[in-house]
Amino acid sequence: MKTRNIEHKILFRATPQAIYNALMNQKQHAQFTGERAPIRAKAGVPFSGGGRHITGITLDLKPGKRIVHAWRSQNRPDGHCSIAAFALAAESGGTRLRLTQIGVPSNDYEWKNNGWRMPYRQPLKEFLEK
Repeated sequence: MKTRNIEHKILFRATPQAIYNALMNQKQHAQFTGERAPIRAKAGVPFSGGGRHITGITLDLKPGKRIVHAWRSQNRPDGHCSIAAFALAAESGGTRLRLTQIGVPSNDYEWKNNGWRMPYRQPLKEFLEK
């Protein structure tokens, strides 16, 4: 199976810890996505999101700095996961988030890449910057 990688760099007017909390606290995550998202800030713990369309396991966490997930969509072949990593770095006036998702099946690339932009990134930005 051919795969591609996604990379986004986004500047938020929020602290690295506020972004980390929004991504890893299930109550905050549900507030900006509008969907229940069972997730806990603990490595080795399973999570789901996107109306359970996405499932995975948290691989690595460093509060306010880094989140790494093994990520699986329902439409992927059995056993296929991609790795989604969020790197947070404070910058003047906010935080730069670098999202990298490696191993996205080529036939799913456009949908995932666009999904990170509007249904996820924009609501997160609005949630953090209100």
